[in-house]
Amino acid sequence: MKISALLFDALTYNAGDAKRIQHLIKVHSFAKLIGTGEGLSPETLELLEAEAILHDIGIHNSEKKYGSASGCYQEIEGPPVAREILEKYALPKEKLERICHVIGHHHTYRDIDGADYQILVEADFLVNIFEDAMKPEQIKSVREKIFKTSTGRRLLSLLYSI
Repeated sequence: MKISALLFDALTYNAGDAKRIQHLIKVHSFAKLIGTGEGLSPETLELLEAEAILHDIGIHNSEKKYGSASGCYQEIEGPPVAREILEKYALPKEKLERICHVIGHHHTYRDIDGADYQILVEADFLVNIFEDAMKPEQIKSVREKIFKTSTGRRLLSLLYSI
């Protein structure tokens, strides 16, 4: 799978929605940085990048169907859209299923079952903390409850001085 082609597919899907495009670019960048810092294998890093690019792909359908971009709705609506986008890449079934699984659970912070999933959650939080203007006490709580990787913790400290 060509990550740059997938990125353009996601940008095309989100055309006209600068907020969503900026978000996915930032999450992808942080995910790749953390994944590299944590020494992920090239295959796992590729999965992570695809998951990061497509992690919020269900937002538009969530807003249309439920009138909300809430994480629980994104988890429902994201995997079908991701499958449709990923069809042209002829991925092995296990890779496709893994990408859809992580997209379908990226707002669920228990039972995180792999480095790709953990890193995506951390990268998404690095961006959401800023975009949602979280308070220092909230950031400290997120650090203790969510962040597990040394690279993610380092980025969190650099960005938010905690």
